[in-house]
Order: sequence, then structure tokens, then C-alpha cells
Amino acid sequence: KMMQNVHLAPEADEDDLYSGYNDYNPTFDTEDLENDVAFQQAARTSHGRRPPLTAKIPGTSASRPLATGSGVCLCLTSSMGRPMTGTIQDGVARPMTAVQAAGYTKAAMRGSSFDPLGQARGPAPPLEMKNSDSSEEKIRQLEKKVNELVEESCIANSCGDLKLALEKAKEAGRKERLLVRQHEQVAAPENINLDLTYSVLFNLASQYVANEMYAEALNTYQVIVKNKMFNNGGRLKVNMGNIYFKQRNYSKAVKFYRMALDQIPSTHKEMRIKIMENIGIAFIKIGQYFDAISSFEYIMSMSPNLKAGFNLILCYFAVGNGEQMKTAFQKLIAVPLEVDYDDKYISPNDDAHTNLLIEAIKNDSLRQIERERKSMAEEYIMTAAKLIAPVIETSFAVGYDWCVEVVKASHYVELANDLEINKATTYLRQQDFNQALETLKMFEKKDSRVKSAAATNLSFLYYLENELAQATKYADLAVNSDRYNPAALTNKGNTVFASGDYEKAAEFYKEALRNDSSCTEALYNLGLTYKKLNRIDQALDCFLKLHAILRNSAQVLHQIANIYEIMEDPNQAVEWLLQLISVVPTDPHVLSKLGKLYDNEGDKSQAFHYYCESYRYFPSNIEVIEWLGAYYIDTQFCEKAIEYFERAALILPTQVKWPLMVASCYRRSGNYQKALEKYKVIHKKFPENIECLRFLVRLCKDMGMTEVQEYQTKLKKVEKLKEIREQRIKSGRDGSARSRREGNAGSDGGGTKGERLSAKLKALSGTGEPYESSGRKEIGASYIDPLGPTVERPKTAARKRTEEDDFADEELGEDLLPE
Repeated sequence: KMMQNVHLAPEADEDDLYSGYNDYNPTFDTEDLENDVAFQQAARTSHGRRPPLTAKIPGTSASRPLATGSGVCLCLTSSMGRPMTGTIQDGVARPMTAVQAAGYTKAAMRGSSFDPLGQARGPAPPLEMKNSDSSEEKIRQLEKKVNELVEESCIANSCGDLKLALEKAKEAGRKERLLVRQHEQVAAPENINLDLTYSVLFNLASQYVANEMYAEALNTYQVIVKNKMFNNGGRLKVNMGNIYFKQRNYSKAVKFYRMALDQIPSTHKEMRIKIMENIGIAFIKIGQYFDAISSFEYIMSMSPNLKAGFNLILCYFAVGNGEQMKTAFQKLIAVPLEVDYDDKYISPNDDAHTNLLIEAIKNDSLRQIERERKSMAEEYIMTAAKLIAPVIETSFAVGYDWCVEVVKASHYVELANDLEINKATTYLRQQDFNQALETLKMFEKKDSRVKSAAATNLSFLYYLENELAQATKYADLAVNSDRYNPAALTNKGNTVFASGDYEKAAEFYKEALRNDSSCTEALYNLGLTYKKLNRIDQALDCFLKLHAILRNSAQVLHQIANIYEIMEDPNQAVEWLLQLISVVPTDPHVLSKLGKLYDNEGDKSQAFHYYCESYRYFPSNIEVIEWLGAYYIDTQFCEKAIEYFERAALILPTQVKWPLMVASCYRRSGNYQKALEKYKVIHKKFPENIECLRFLVRLCKDMGMTEVQEYQTKLKKVEKLKEIREQRIKSGRDGSARSRREGNAGSDGGGTKGERLSAKLKALSGTGEPYESSGRKEIGASYIDPLGPTVERPKTAARKRTEEDDFADEELGEDLLPE
């Protein structure tokens, strides 16, 4: 019964549902509409706009038979006589179209304007304002504010403003607690945002650590760790262990590291390895090397890395196990570096696109990371080799040879040559120069880079030993092997500088700087060269550039101060010397130089201060002692000057000048008895000193002593001896002048006359030296008193150098003698 009204399509009728689309129907012909009178009449009148008669024609809501359902087909037509949408006319199905055309509504039929976009309806009504007084809205705003504070705290920390970061973190903590209370009032506790609470507490603890407030940081971490609602809070025990490590509480740090290790699943392999590494380092700090060895051995077996391998070598070195050191060194060498080698950055062809790509990646950030990793690996290996080489074998040379062989068998082949050069450097530290030279000479037949490095060291060694020929030879070899080696060019410039060719030396230093602008040795030597060439401005530029690179170099600061002194700018010289003593505050020569400059400027108090400081650090500088003694005499403190002159007498015991000054100080201060005793001691040590005898005669005469006659007799003998010596000097000079005149006049004459004159001059001068008649050199007939030079007053910058000394050579008036 149910199937009675179902009519199946016959199998033979396989026409497509949309067949007939391409059939021509004159009803749809619109080309002749302009000539169709009926259509034009309908378009001009309202006849065509009238709606169809719904009473005669069934609408879409009426129950009419479907075209495919019952086979009953009503021919529905529009008001224009055209078939309706979806109807079949003359066996041709019309395609289905939209129910309603765009913009054509019943309202439009009633005379409204065409408005497909609905613009006539006006603007949309405004959105409803959120109720800011609702508790949910307050909670959302508070959460937003807490997140902003946490973000601002992190940004302040990254900018280095740690104090502001901590303040923001504390404020975020306060807001978050307020948020939790509001949540508890309006909603169930399970709706609290735990992620926000965790981030606020974690950020606060991190800021406490950054500000070195370790106790507060530990308390904050404890709050997180003890809260069971935080799933991964136990991992923060690593941070707590780090804090205890910074506090040097290593045993507690190990405890927390192990607790964190228990909290981390085995799937997080990398994190577990890092914690094990921290445990090993903490054990090293404690001194438990065997426990540290266990940790590092585990790391090297599971996930080897350079740092763990190096620490393992250190532990075996600490326990003195040479064989295990070798094994650990081999493990360190075998650690995979995981970097691309330089072959990747070499273009295999001349393809422009490939070359451009290689240039782009040749110095990008990843390439720099690769270089840093490779440099770190080389540093670890070199340091480990230098550490274990002296102890793994009977001698350090054999140990170095073993390390070199192991390195040659690895992918760090280029480090083998560096180890050989380091072996030569070790010989130098042991002052075994011959072995160092032999080791370096082995590189003469190797590749150019290593040959250049070895020749540079050889040149430097020979230069230090003042063997300029050998130094020049190896400097040339180094430059020829690698013209772009700044150290080789600097050494070559040094050898040329030593030979006196300053212009050529400057050229080598400039070339070294062109190859490496950071070569401070070449820049310093170039400044010295310009000083020698009297190019003071250029020398100053060099040292100022060097000062920008080496801010605290004492040598550079001294050179700048010296150049300003040469330029007669004492104020600038003093400024730079003050910077210099901030770097080397105990250098006595710098302090004395400052004292001299202040003395030249007339600032006696500052000069006295710096001379005293110089004397405190180096009490054997005669110039400083002399200035201080003269200063106390000028200020009428002769008793204090005695201390300095006595020290000078101890330093130079063969000079009569200093004990005479001591005696003069006693005399000036009125202590004539002490002065007399001192003069007697001086006369005993220097019996032919005339000044001492004169003072003895006058003091004995004024004091009424019977010894005055004895000293007068000695004084006359010494004065007579002095006259005889002066006559000899005078006659020697006259004979020398005559001989020069006669030699010039009769240079063709017989040699016998010259020989007789020479013999006569020898007899007059009392010297056995041969006489030369050359006019370019005078005969050395001047007399040098064996008792030393005559007494001079201490040189002070405040007085002229031409002033007479008032200690020894003065003629005492009657008013200066004691009554």
C-alpha cells in the first residue's frame, strides 16, 4: 500500500535532470523585445507590475503536485505569459532560480525606491553597555591588571631595572590575592585561575633572586612547592637548590637537586642531565670528588657534553688518577661538536644565486653560534691538555706528546700544532730557552699558518735576548709565511725600531693595524715611534686611541701624561697622572713625578704630600730624599731634615756630601757639640776634605778647644796639595793646546818631535794614557777628586739652579760663629 503512490522512473528514460538547457525556447528570446509591441506597452504601463492573481494561480504554499512526484504537470505562467520558475512547458524544463530577486520586494512594488543594501533603514542601534558594576566584570578587569603587572615586571627585569621589577612583582602579588578573595565571594573556589597564581608567585620569586633577597625567594618557592594544586611545582626545587648554591650551602643544594630529580620523569632527559651536572659541580665544591665523578661519568655515558667532560678531567686530576685522566681526555675529544664545518661555506661553482646564499649565511647568527661552540671546545681541550700533560707521564714533554697524538687522531687536528707551540711556551716559563727554541724550530717546514706563529715566537725570544740578527731573520720568515699576521708585523717593526730606522718601523706598525685594528701592541709601539720622530701630536692620537681600548692601562696613561709634559701642558699632565695613581696607587715614581710637577707650579703643599707618599713606598730614591731634606730646611725644621740626609748617607756611603749636610743641620739648629762630633767623624773617614777641616777649625776656635792648631796644620797641607793638583791640571791643559797647535802646523814633520811632546805631556799629567793629537777629542786631563764631588745644596725647583750652596762652600762671617 505504501508503494502504490511511488512511481519509479523507467530504466529506458536516463535523461539527465537538467537536460534541455541548450534547447532554444523562443520565450527566452530577448533580442526582439525592442520590436515587441505588447512588451513595450506593458513596460510603459503598470500592467506588467501587477502581482499575479493568487486566487486563479496556486501559490507556493498551496499543495500542488511536484514535477517529479505524480506526473501531473500544471503549466503555470507569469503575468507576462512566461512560464513560472520550475515549470515544464512543451516538455522543456525551465531551470530553477532564486525565490526572490535581489532588491525586488513587495514594498518596491508598492512604489518604494530601489535599496538593495537596506541603507534607508538608518544606522544600527548602539551596542549595549556592559555593566561595570557586575562582579564578573570586576574580576575580569582585575585579572587583566594582574597580567599587565607581571608583564611590566618581566620587562623591567630585562632592561636591568631590578628594583622596579621587584616592586611590580609585589604589586601583582597583592592584586592577585585580592582577586582570589573576590573569586571566593562570588563563585566556587574551583573557578580560581591557578595559572595566574602560579605565574605571579614564580615571577615574584625570580625577582627576589635577581635582587639577591634569597630568604624571601626561598619562602616564595616554598609556597609554590607545598601547594598540591600546582602539578609541576616540585620542579622548582631546582631553583631552590641554585639559591643554596649561591649561598655556598652546597650540601643543602645537593639535597634539593636530588629532590627535584625525583620529581622529573625520565622522559625529560635533557633536564635530568642538567640537574645531574649541577649535583656534580656541588660535589666538587664540597670536595667529594668521587661522588662528583659518579655524576659526570653518568652524564658522559648518557648524553656527553664538553662541560661535563672537562669537569670529569678536573675530578680525576684532583684525585691524582693519571690513567683515568687519559680516558676522560679521550672522552672529551670524542664529544660530538654538532657544527657544520667550513666546507659548507665554500661555493662549489660560480652560480651567482648559490654564492649569494653562502654570503648571506656565512656570518649569520647561527654561524656565530657555531663559531662560539667550536671556540669553547678548543678552549676546553687546550686547557685540559695543559693541565694533565705534566702529570700523566714521567715528564711534561712526554705528556704533551701523548696529548698531541690523541688530538691528531680526532677531528681537532688543527689543535695539535697549538699544543706544540704551548709546549714551547711551557719551556719558556721554566726558563729552558734552548728547548723552547728547538721546539719552535720544528715548525719551520710545516704549513704557513703554524710556521708564521712559530717564527713569531722565535723572533720575540731572540729580541728579548738582544740577538737582533736572529730576531730579524725569524721576523722576516714570519711575515713571508703570513703577511696578514699582525704579531709578525709588530715583531718586524720592533727589530727595525731597535736598529734606529723609525720611519720604516712606523710603516710595519701601520700595516699590522690595517690587518687587525685591535692589535694594541702595534698601536702602542707606533705611539713610541712617533715620540722618537718628534711627532708629538700623532703620538698623542695613538695613545688616546689606545686609552679608549685599554681604559685602565698604566703604561698608556703614563705615556699620555709624559706627552703632555713634553708639550708643556702641566695641568693636563697632572690630570692624567692623577688617573694613573688611581690605577697604581703605590707607584713611587708616579708619585714623585706628581710632586715634581706641583713643585714646578709652586704648589709646595701638594708637592710635599706626593713626595712624602713616594718616600713612604720607596725610601731609597735619592732625588726624593734630597727634595724633602731641602723642604724641611726651607721651612726651618732642620732637625727633621737630619733624618733624610742620614738615610742618604746610608744609601751612598762613599759621598761626603750627605754627612756634611747632616753636620750642617746640627750646626743650623744650634747643636754645636753634635755638629763638632759629626765633623770629626767625617774627617776621620775623609781626611782630605777641605770643607770639613774649615768647619772643624772654626768650631774648635769658637769653642776654645786646644785641637784648633792641629786642624789648622792639616788644613794648610790639604790646601797646598790642592794647589799642586790645580797647577798640574793647568799645565796639562796648556801643553795639550800647544801640542794641538804644533801638530797642526808641522803635521808633515818628523814623528820624533811628536813622540817627545807626548812623553812630556805624560810626565806633566801623571797619566799613563796615550796622547792623541786629533782636534776632535780633547785630552782627559781634568782632575777628579777621589774624595767625591764638592758639596752641593739640594736641588729644589722653587729656586734657581745657579744659587750657591750654603752648606759646604760658604764663607762664614763672624756673626754666624758661636759666641
